[in-house]
Order: sequence, then structure tokens, then C-alpha cells
Amino acid sequence: MIGLDQLLGFGLAALILIVIPGPSVVFVVGRAVSYGQRVALASVLGNTVGVLVVMVLVCLGLGAVVAESQLVFTGIKLAGAAFLVWLGVQALRHRREMRMGADEERAPVSPGRALRQGVMVGVSNPKTFMMFAALLPPFVDRSGEGASVPAQMLLLGCFAVAIGLLCDSAWAVAAGRARDWFVASERRGRALGAIGGTSMIGLGVGMALTGHGDR
Repeated sequence: MIGLDQLLGFGLAALILIVIPGPSVVFVVGRAVSYGQRVALASVLGNTVGVLVVMVLVCLGLGAVVAESQLVFTGIKLAGAAFLVWLGVQALRHRREMRMGADEERAPVSPGRALRQGVMVGVSNPKTFMMFAALLPPFVDRSGEGASVPAQMLLLGCFAVAIGLLCDSAWAVAAGRARDWFVASERRGRALGAIGGTSMIGLGVGMALTGHGDR
């Protein structure tokens, strides 16, 4: 079993890292301002699934490979960066297609598609690998008196994923509600779509330029 002190210490450390706006937050906010709250929440769910996959892989030992291999890290980083840039370009292309008004909106991305895209972003974010690889080991009890090390890492990792889901959902709801003011005006709506797309492109470029030592 994982002790309460162990769980609280890890939860606090994970919360500090998660609440600071990073790739996941910028991605979710960009989706909210471009396509609305429903698509943003679907993106959050998909991103959470992707993060969960990464966490399991880290617990199975892939985290050490990513942390030590420049080639693996760079490959994952560039793939994730390219995908984010592509999403941003799509948001810019379709910003004029949104029907603005209190009773009617049309987004060019369905929640199902947003869910799948969110999974891709979650899986391809190399900082997720690095975060779990760096954060989990210090909170594992290696004395052998409790659960096995992999089991502890999985439990702690699931706790971090749950915290991330709650925080990202809060960002999605807040950004989605702020979007309502913009969509009341067609001009403001187009501008907001441009902001959302540009933010995702900027995030992708920033991710591509991030060095191996960054966290």
C-alpha cells in the first residue's frame, strides 16, 4: 500500500507542475477559443487518455529510455510539435466557418475527432515522459515492505493523471465561457479563432525548439 504521507507529497508536487500552464493547458485553451467548450472538453479527455498511455509506458521502463536517448526524445518532440502546428493551421483555415450567434454555432471539428486529436497530443508530448520519469521515482518506497515498485508507480501515476484531468477541464470550461463574449460578434469570433490557431502553432514551434535538458 501507498502511505498517506507518500500520496500527499506526490500529489502536491504533481499539482505544482500541472497547474503551471504548459503544452496541455495551451492546447486546451487554444481548442476552447477556436471551437468552443464542448470540443475543448473532448480534447481534454483525449489528452488525458494519451497521458495515461505515456504514464503506463514510463512505469514499464520507457521513461528511462526517453530520458537518456537524445534520438528518441527528439523524434517524439518533433512529431508532437508538427502535429500541434498542423492543428493550429487547421484552426486558422476554418476560423471563418464558425457561425456566430447566441443560438447557433458550428465548429469544423467534431467532439469525436477532437478526442482522437487530443490522444495524439497527449502521447506525443515528450515533457509528459520526462515529468513522470523525474517525478515518480523519488516517491516510491523501495524497502520492499509495501506494494511492488511498478505497482506504486502506476498508482501514483494514475493520481497525477486524475489531477491533470481536473485542472485541464477547469481551463477548458473557463476558456469556453470567455469565448461566449467573443462569438457574440462575428469579427471578434474570427479574431478569437485566429488567436486559438496561432497559440497552437506557437506552442508547436516552441516545443520543437525545446532542448533535451528542459522540463
